[in-house]
Amino acid sequence: MYEEWASPLPHVVAWRSVTPPGEHRAKRILPDGCLDLIWRDGTVFVAGPDTTAQVGRPAPGSRHAALRFGAGTGPGVLGVPAAELIDRRVPLEALWPAAEVRAIAEADDPVAALTAAAGRRWRGADPVMVALAGAARAGAPVGVVAERCGLSPRQLQRRSNTAFGYGPKTLHRILRMQRAVALARAGRPFAAVSADAGYADQAHLAREVRAMAGVPLSALLR
Repeated sequence: MYEEWASPLPHVVAWRSVTPPGEHRAKRILPDGCLDLIWRDGTVFVAGPDTTAQVGRPAPGSRHAALRFGAGTGPGVLGVPAAELIDRRVPLEALWPAAEVRAIAEADDPVAALTAAAGRRWRGADPVMVALAGAARAGAPVGVVAERCGLSPRQLQRRSNTAFGYGPKTLHRILRMQRAVALARAGRPFAAVSADAGYADQAHLAREVRAMAGVPLSALLR
């Protein structure tokens, strides 16, 4: 069982899941340009921004509750640049005081506890990073994004690394793949998916999905 909903914090999604008893299949988590603050069966950790899919096999009956930080908002809450967390899973007590982490770990409502803790550290969303995320989804060239934001490409790259863990081009590739997978899951033919999501052709779509997801697009749909 999985469900998600809008958090009171802007650009943040709350989610929770329960692995059914008897289920042993692996789960493939695709990169999405976000980082997550996750409670799992009484432990709390940070799932940094991914560049490739993470594959896990949750224990039957295990529970997750989490916040997913979009638009580069997570690093301000955690107190570290996203680039230091890329493709990593880090115990929250390595970043926050142990007593505060323990209170979250033992909370009856982990999502509420995570939201309250994040709210106390909330610094707001950087308008430039919000604009970058929107432009990356739209496939706008990096130079155009930098010009719109009044930054040089190098400045934009540096700020993107801090907020997202990687530069605008990688962010664009990841968000384009997310759109392609969503279109394919909605039943669009792969040729139409490649055109609608902004790939050069269907072969380009196939290469990109395999590179970041680790499996062909058809395997993700099964």
